[in-house]
Amino acid sequence: MITIEKMLSYEINNLSWLADSLHADDIDQLIKWLGEKDDTIRYSSFLLLQERSREHNDVYPYWDVFLNKLHSSNSYQRSIGLMLMAENAKWDKEGRFDEAIDFLLSFCDDEKPITVRQCIQSLCKVVPYKRHLCAKIAHKLVSIEIMKRKETQRKILLLDILNVLIAIKKQEPADKIDIYISNAMTGEILDKKAKREILKLM
Repeated sequence: MITIEKMLSYEINNLSWLADSLHADDIDQLIKWLGEKDDTIRYSSFLLLQERSREHNDVYPYWDVFLNKLHSSNSYQRSIGLMLMAENAKWDKEGRFDEAIDFLLSFCDDEKPITVRQCIQSLCKVVPYKRHLCAKIAHKLVSIEIMKRKETQRKILLLDILNVLIAIKKQEPADKIDIYISNAMTGEILDKKAKREILKLM
């Protein structure tokens, strides 16, 4: 049975072995710890569940827990829900992600900039497994009005969006994605270094 001490004894970058050794009771306990007030316990539990989800489908049955977190007034809980849903999209054979996609995409406009970024970033993990949702995802992303966001957030937000759009473009090419990328590359929000990073991704 996993303990807090055992979980915290592992470095964040070396969780794969521990994740592979989890049992059903361990996963249930980690899900409960997601609600902990202690940031260290909560974050470590999230990372371990995220790592487990990459190779195993036994976190997916807690889908409704993650979906309910999207209704939380706590932005950290909303982010946890968003990211674990995205991580488990690969195991979704029941179409639950499809049912939740509109609600999930609404967090691209969350009041907390970090939740917005985590929502958009997580979509990269969805694209390979939900190709039929790519057009809907792309439509939402290109409709985000970057210039209405705080100036300090525009560059990083645009880079997040471009990362997802490039991933979609490799799966489902579309003219509006090409136009968006072209405009971003010729616009003034991105500096030369950022534009070089985007070119490498393409």
